[in-house]
Order: sequence, then C-alpha cells, then structure tokens
Amino acid sequence: MHPRIYAQSHPDKPALIMAETGETVTYADLETLANQGAQLIRSLGIQKGDIIALWARNSTEFMSVYWAAQRAGVYICPLPVYLSVDDAAYILKDCGAKMLIVSSEIRAAEDFMTQANALLPDLTNIFALHQSVANLDNWETTISEMAETPIDDEEAGWHLIYSSGTTGRPKGVKLPLIGGPVIEDNQWVKRYEQLYNLTQDSVFLACAPLYHAAPILFATNVMRRGATVVITKKFLPDGTLNAIETYGVTLSQMVPTMFIRMLRIPDETRLSYDVSSLKHVVHAAAPCPVEVKYKMMDWFGDIIDEYYAGSESIGATAITASEWRKKPGSVGKSRNSILHICGDDGEELPIGEIGSIYFEGGYDFEYLNDPIKTKDARNPLHPNWATYGDIGYIDEDGYLFLTDRKKFIIISGGVNIYPQETENVLSQHPKVADVAVFGVPNDDMGEEVKAVVQPLNWDDRGSAFEEELIEYCRSKLSTFKCPKSVDFEKSLPRQENGKLYKRALRDRYWP
Repeated sequence: MHPRIYAQSHPDKPALIMAETGETVTYADLETLANQGAQLIRSLGIQKGDIIALWARNSTEFMSVYWAAQRAGVYICPLPVYLSVDDAAYILKDCGAKMLIVSSEIRAAEDFMTQANALLPDLTNIFALHQSVANLDNWETTISEMAETPIDDEEAGWHLIYSSGTTGRPKGVKLPLIGGPVIEDNQWVKRYEQLYNLTQDSVFLACAPLYHAAPILFATNVMRRGATVVITKKFLPDGTLNAIETYGVTLSQMVPTMFIRMLRIPDETRLSYDVSSLKHVVHAAAPCPVEVKYKMMDWFGDIIDEYYAGSESIGATAITASEWRKKPGSVGKSRNSILHICGDDGEELPIGEIGSIYFEGGYDFEYLNDPIKTKDARNPLHPNWATYGDIGYIDEDGYLFLTDRKKFIIISGGVNIYPQETENVLSQHPKVADVAVFGVPNDDMGEEVKAVVQPLNWDDRGSAFEEELIEYCRSKLSTFKCPKSVDFEKSLPRQENGKLYKRALRDRYWP
C-alpha cells in the first residue's frame, strides 16, 4: 500500500485538499512531485540514512516533501512552526541535517536566514517553500526542472521527530530506518484498518500540526490506503466543523484542547454543523478531562476513540468509546506490546498500584546524540522495557490509567499528589479557559500545590476568583490535592499539539 499504487489505479482521485481554499493535489500530481523531490535530494549528494529538515505549516507541499524523502531513503525531520531562531538552529545542528526546506510563512524564517551562515556554516542546501525567503532557491521551481521518474536507488525512508521539550530540551527520537521497497506494507496501515475502519473511501481531516508524530502518521497511512486527506492550515473550531461538513470527513485525529474549544462555541452555532459523516474521531497527546469526553460523545456520538503512545513507538494502548464508557478515564489496553507498572527500583508493582509505565516489545529507539537519556528511558532491571516518562496504574481488567508525568509529581509532606487530577477538576470551572497545576517550594512540607489559571474573562482575576476556584476544587477533591494559591496569566504556554509546557511556568517559582 502506497500512494504510487493509487497514482496508477486512480490518478485523478484527490490525495490532498486544503480545507480553506479547496486546492487539490491528485494522486497522479503527488507521484510527480514526490519523484521530482527525490531526484533533487539525490542530485545534491544526500544519501540513504541522511537527514533533511522541513520547517513549514500544514500544506499540500508539506506532504509532497514528506513523500519525496520517503522515496529517497532519508529521515525527514519536521520542525515546529513556533521555534525561535536559536531553537531551530539547535535542532538542525543536533540532527546534522543535510538540507532544510523552510516556508516563507514561518515567522522566524527571515531572521533565521540572516544568521544561518554563522549558526550552521555546514548547512548549504536550503530552499524556500511557497515564496522567496532571503533570496533562497524556491523548492517548487527547482524540482519542476527535475525528472518525473523515480530515482534509481529508491528505498523507504522515515521521519525523525523531536519531542515537544515539555521537561527540557527537545530530544530527537530516532527509530530504525524502515528501508526496503518504498511501496511495501507497514504495520500502521493494518492497525488503522482494524481500529478505525480505514478504507479507500475514508476522508481524513488533518487539523493538528503535521510536524508532530501522530498527525503525520495518520495522514501518511491514510494516503497509503488511497484515501483523501483534507488539511487545515491551522486549527480553528468553526473552521474544523465547516471542513467536516463540507468534505464529508469520516476520520480525524484531535487533542483534548480542540474538544474544549469546539464545545465553547455557542450551541446555536455549534449544533448547526452537520457532523454525521464522522465515523471515528481519535484523540491523544494530552489527558482529556472525563466530563469533556462525555460532552463530546453526547455531541458526536460514541465514535470518540483514544490511544496512548509517543514518538518513541515503544508501545501503545487504545480504547473505543464503548469501552471507555465502562472504564471512564482509561486510555485502554496495550495493543502491540506488554505493559508493566514499576517502582523506582525497576521492580514490577501489583495490580492497582501507581508507578512508572513501561512497555515491552516496542521499537528499539534512541534519543539522538543522548545515550544517557536513552538509557534513562529503559527499566534498570529489564533493558528491553522502555517508558515515555508517565506514571499510572493498571486495573484488574488490564486497562491503563494515567496519573501524570513523573517529573511533575508533587511531594508534599511525603505524600504524592498528581497534578493532572487537580487540573481536570479546575478545567471544568465555567470561568476557566486553561489551567496548569504544579508544586512550588514550601518550607514545612517541601512542596505545596500551586495553580496558574487563564481566565475566560481577564477581568475575573483577583482574590475573590482565587478563593472561588480553591473552594470549587475542595468540593470535588480532598483538600491536600487542592491549590493553596492561584495565580493568573493571560495565556498559558500550550502549543498546537495540545501539550502544556508546564516547565516554563514551574521554573519561575523555583530558585
């Protein structure tokens, strides 16, 4: 299964559609663009196993560059659009990129190019996507002069994703290069067929950033099945619902913050959109408050599926909507590996006890240029068990429940407090737009619970609202889990992937 097959059997079928404009790339178009891109990559001396980087927003060109890299047997490293010049340079240097394709839509692109020679003197193959950037050669124009046929030494490439950096510097997650024929089947397509009824007639909405692992995996494997991918340039609640209605979307992958923002559209508007074409909406990346998921299922129906996984691909769990109703809050059972819950010493814990989550039987990944972090992700007693860094427990039926990131546990007076539980409660307050909970120093207890809240209305901030939120939390949780104080921010550092960059807030309170 591969786009090339459908370029031959269904050349005029839309492979990619931009939701906002209707711009369409057929499977025949994609075949030409991918071959030309691979020809350019190889003509520049970039060989199998090398790394190229792409710094661009969601677009049809993003996907054609991806498929060019896939045919050239290289790793493609997509950069988050929000990066600063220094952060982009760090990733490009760390991964040793041999090529960069940068979009004119990237805010820092011009500044980056004025400093590129000093920051990255060895990176000479740089192309501009869409429009000109600092007199760079244009990618689309350059590949148009290349042969439309496949390169002679095709081999399957893969992507190299940098982690979100929620607990430190981003880490490059390098999986073994797939290799082999470019049109060869892979396990992901078969898994999506089984879990989400993926067929050639599916229409997938890519409304999350394609530079993250899950969206790019969904989009590329939908295309491997010959279905159509509808792309939004960025997530907008009304725009997403309009795309579902306009293009008859059957499948989408979202994150909980998208659910929350769509649910806040006034009912008269929100319920006017026809979402009946949807058969599966899959979410992950961040914890979803139980009440939010109930509201989404009441609206969309029992089609809200969930999974727990990571860029490292060490293992995954999945749960259907009907299963979740029986196990609210669970992220499901392991589908392709063995789950273990372990203490700090690496020993496995009994059913129901909270500990570090390990998977056995996944990919043998490595963090690029960081053997210490690679080792730290392994169980000290069982090196073939690996963790994403989360903690949780397994119930008597084998369902996994997450409690938090290990690095964000609050230890107050010797008692473990899991911020996620408190965040889930406060996020349900009708005047809260977003919330982060973490530990701050306390002379007597070691740490105490702090909440930082983004109010829906900035004028609500103040001591009265602070007390209201604390009492609201105490009405639903034990007092020791509730914040001792609440600070207010106009916005929290939450990126387009739905993940909260809590460390950026927490570090302000620690010397």
